Amino acid sequence: MAALIVVLAAMTAVVLGGAGPASAHATLVATDPAEGAVLAEAPEQVTFTFNEAVIGVPTGIRVYDARGGEVASSASVSGSQLHVDLDEEVGDGTLVVVWRLVSEDGHPIGGSLTFSVGAPSATVEKPPVGDVDPDAPWTLSLARWAGYVGLLAGAGLVWFAVVLLPASDLARSGRRRVVGAARAAAVCAGFAWLLALPLTAMYQLGGGADALVKGSTWSALPSVQYAVTALVVLGVVGAVVLLGDGLPARSRRIAAAVAGVVAVVAPALTGHTRAASPEVLVVGADMLHLLAGAVWFGGLIGLALTLPGLADKGELGGEVLARFSGLGAGVLVALVATGTLLAWRIVESWGALMDTGYGQLLLVKIAIALVVVGIATWNRFRLLPLLRQADRRRDRRTAVQRVVRATVAEAAVLVAVLLVTGVLVDKSPGPDRSVAAAAAGPAVSTGTLGDVAVRATMAPAATGPSTVTIAMADSAGDPFEGFEAPRARLSSDEVDLGDVPVQSVAPGTYSAQVVLPSAGTWRLQVSLRTTEFENPVTTLEFTVGGS
Repeated sequence: MAALIVVLAAMTAVVLGGAGPASAHATLVATDPAEGAVLAEAPEQVTFTFNEAVIGVPTGIRVYDARGGEVASSASVSGSQLHVDLDEEVGDGTLVVVWRLVSEDGHPIGGSLTFSVGAPSATVEKPPVGDVDPDAPWTLSLARWAGYVGLLAGAGLVWFAVVLLPASDLARSGRRRVVGAARAAAVCAGFAWLLALPLTAMYQLGGGADALVKGSTWSALPSVQYAVTALVVLGVVGAVVLLGDGLPARSRRIAAAVAGVVAVVAPALTGHTRAASPEVLVVGADMLHLLAGAVWFGGLIGLALTLPGLADKGELGGEVLARFSGLGAGVLVALVATGTLLAWRIVESWGALMDTGYGQLLLVKIAIALVVVGIATWNRFRLLPLLRQADRRRDRRTAVQRVVRATVAEAAVLVAVLLVTGVLVDKSPGPDRSVAAAAAGPAVSTGTLGDVAVRATMAPAATGPSTVTIAMADSAGDPFEGFEAPRARLSSDEVDLGDVPVQSVAPGTYSAQVVLPSAGTWRLQVSLRTTEFENPVTTLEFTVGGS
């Protein structure tokens, strides 16, 4: 308990000290041409740059003209860049590039880019595309939950039979129950993880069930998805097969334990940990977190299956419970430490923990886990001593029944923890863009260009797509037009977006579409030729929040 208190205090200090901006999936940093740009001639290639590596999606990139007709194009992904080639000649007018990709953390992302050749079209048909929802459907979350329950239970029961259950013939009936439960859990895990593969393909790539008959769908699914599924299914099934009747030879026991470990740690190679940094530390912590969860969950199921049969077998029941309880503190410390580290690196701020759907669901998981800790503490410091002190058979039986009831309750609450985990695995850690944008609202900054008043608005003042509007007025308050359109440049301490192409939307008012890749202070530099020989410059600042 002293070690647990120290770890809790240390992890709390780490989280309090690391309250930076929340990170989510890949964010569009820049495009070439820029949003709303008017080009003299059509570009041969359109480039999108993201803040992390992305994965291409079959038919995920489409180009449309102003009438809604599709323009022949081809796309390729290289690291954090998407390249779209126009494969046919296009005339003057507006073009819309619609894109859908998969972020490094496995979430689909999408958007569109609008630019014009020669001059903007008078009207532009909306492209036939749907919104990209980064959160997984309930069917995939349910499959994830069943997969994690089966995986942790199966591998944990193998560990329980190999490490904790005595080789005595007195434990034979309990051993049979443990082996049977491990086999059932392995079947559940194998079926659920195999089912999750096509569900993941439809979620990430955006197709319906008909897309599963296309070879392009399966070839576009990241190879790591296949590798993790194979490691989980073969690992947990192999561990159960090697376990045999529960008393295999020493070499087979070691092989079964290793196979179970491989199966349990494999899921850490995908998901949010791949996008967090430092990746090696976060993935390693996730692996340890999964291993500790398997030991605890499988151990609880093993105790519930074996303790009733050992109630009349002298000290054997107390011995099994004492072995598991002796490891409980270490397992609990590992779960708390790794869980805190993962939350810190994925959520990254107290604000995101409280204000995002991912953070709130994580708090629910923590609250349920605290109930598990409470039951485990009661088991360890109240019920275990009663079992050890019981001398008569009747007293031992009563004590075992109480321990079993508490153990079953603990395991049931852990199933609820895994249910929340199954949702968290495929839930985006970032907030909903529309909610964040509404909360951020517009930001206004004013300045002067000589005798001309400048009022600039950024709406919304949040990372992601935004609109910058520049309005100029003379000393009488009337709209002012210079010798030419104003020039604007947007930058922060970390990113320089360069020149921002502006378009006239009203006398003295100009607008530009931008994509803000990060929160913080952004500076808009505006210059305007007020006379033939004067070109004053002013810099306006905006505070941009996270999205």
